[in-house]
Amino acid sequence: MDKYLVKKKYNRWIITLSIVIPLVVAALFGVNLRELGFDVKPLYFLPPIYATINGITSILLLTAVWAIKNRKVRLHVRLVQTCFVLSAIFLTLYVAYHMTSDSTPYGGEGGLRYVYFFILITHILCSIIMIPFVLITFFRGVLGAYKRHKKIARITFPLWLYVSVTGVIVYLMISPYYPY
Repeated sequence: MDKYLVKKKYNRWIITLSIVIPLVVAALFGVNLRELGFDVKPLYFLPPIYATINGITSILLLTAVWAIKNRKVRLHVRLVQTCFVLSAIFLTLYVAYHMTSDSTPYGGEGGLRYVYFFILITHILCSIIMIPFVLITFFRGVLGAYKRHKKIARITFPLWLYVSVTGVIVYLMISPYYPY
């Protein structure tokens, strides 16, 4: 297949997924199965699991950068693929939790409250912004466009790392207020 057609095909997927994923997550975030009459128990056990997934993703991202800088390309590829899968699992668990459980309000006061909301808002915005960056970086690597891959990875890596680290921080800051 012509390389141009392959790029065009991937670009369509990247644009579509970059729009659809945040819209679907936002729509599902507003759906509470219990309020719709479904007999489901709140999945209160999920937040520490998906926070752990975020923490593991952070470590693997750092390790992936170390691997590529040390010319361990196969390890780098496997680590990034694992981060990709972990992010998808995180998103699935996050949506499942919010579809079965009421949102937990942050109970902190004073300056810490402003810190929490700053971290939360930037985490959410960066998680939306990072979707096309992750996809473009991933597909450039798959297609063998390594110079272009490396160029955008310099943006994608810190963005993805910020989202995964702040995901853990948000969890740690709100966990005392969970209803369990």
